[in-house]
Amino acid sequence: MQTPTRSVTLIGAPLEEGSGRRGAAMGPAALRIAGVDQTLIDLGYDVADAGDVQVVPARDLPNHPKAHHLRTVGAFTRALEASTYEAAAAGRFPLILGGDHSLSMGTVSGMARHAAKQGRPLFVLWLDAHSDFNTPATSPSGNIHGMPVAFFCGQAELADILPRDRPIVDPRNVFQVGIRSVDAPERELIKQHGVNVFDMRSIDEQGVASIMNGILGTVAAANGLLHVSLDVDFLDPDLAPGVGTTVPGGATFREAHLIMEMLCDSGLVSSLDLVELNPFLDDRGKSARVLVELTASLFGRRIFDRPTRAA
Repeated sequence: MQTPTRSVTLIGAPLEEGSGRRGAAMGPAALRIAGVDQTLIDLGYDVADAGDVQVVPARDLPNHPKAHHLRTVGAFTRALEASTYEAAAAGRFPLILGGDHSLSMGTVSGMARHAAKQGRPLFVLWLDAHSDFNTPATSPSGNIHGMPVAFFCGQAELADILPRDRPIVDPRNVFQVGIRSVDAPERELIKQHGVNVFDMRSIDEQGVASIMNGILGTVAAANGLLHVSLDVDFLDPDLAPGVGTTVPGGATFREAHLIMEMLCDSGLVSSLDLVELNPFLDDRGKSARVLVELTASLFGRRIFDRPTRAA
């Protein structure tokens, strides 16, 4: 694996308030129980577990009628922006264990600051059933886990969570793969701002390899950093049921692993989110194990290295 670092920092983000239901806060513990740390150690990485981010609600933020639990999500955003930036600035690979997808408001913002310090653009690969480009004005639910992409692209300033002059991600540098559930107003925002969307029909018609080659070629040509954000619901629910936002028709086991293997080969990935794992809805840890397997592929494990399990 052509990676810039062999050092990984695990950052737990027990955040569930952005999702509108309980359970995702248990995600970091489930991923640790599934062996994410030992898996990376076995692959030769120096792994440091920074533990879980602990916050108290940010009292300087308002209660927002169309952005639920803003004070808690805002506090996590600030803490994760700082911890992700600090890990990357120290030459380590931030691997964030979530937690609902609102955590990416902080992690991507932290990586955007790191990329700006290096004078390089940040690209985001969003592996998800949802585009998450809603704003408080367009969101039908008010749940902030549907708003992170709009936030880190500077299009959803919910409040003064982070400085308004912070580095943001150019929406044209966001590549969303596996999309199959988009609200109508959100669709217009995506089109307006130039987000690159490859829905499941695109995968069916073009194939994962063709799509990924195009994305990776764009990132490499720009000398960019690439943040990957992997939502459990990117996968088909039969493969990974442990998520509160299941949408039928998701990526297959091989499609997901091929994406991770191609990312590994590219050497472009600088950070990773694993999000929306809800162990309460899972089947005996099945989804957590799948996420750890996919992480192993991203970090260099090949099919020849996989243990064979008895049927």
